[in-house]
Amino acid sequence: MEIVIDTGDTVPVFAQIIEQIKNAVLSGDLAPGSALPSIRQLANDLQLNPNTVAKAYRLLERDSVIETRGYRGTFIHPDAVTNSTVDLNAWVISKLEEVVKEFRGAGVTDSEIRIAFGNVMNNRNK
Repeated sequence: MEIVIDTGDTVPVFAQIIEQIKNAVLSGDLAPGSALPSIRQLANDLQLNPNTVAKAYRLLERDSVIETRGYRGTFIHPDAVTNSTVDLNAWVISKLEEVVKEFRGAGVTDSEIRIAFGNVMNNRNK
């Protein structure tokens, strides 16, 4: 599997890596248990900052598309095919749209929504 990064694309580089790995899993190019290059190796191969690759790997691991086995390396998760079809970002946006629509229907202003959201994200309402 070859990852190709388009720096002119509006999609962030880390998201391009995630998308290409998920697509490779779904197409069968990467099977469960397949080894992936280390963060450092992939960053060198793609001439990217290792933090960018680390972010992509962290999100793929969160979504159980890959799994890290300590010093043995990073591998495609056994449930990667199923988990590659889940888009948490789309789910979050959908949920937020529902809530914002409900708030607006109740007469809450956009400014009040933004302030409340910031407070919640900063854990100020505990």
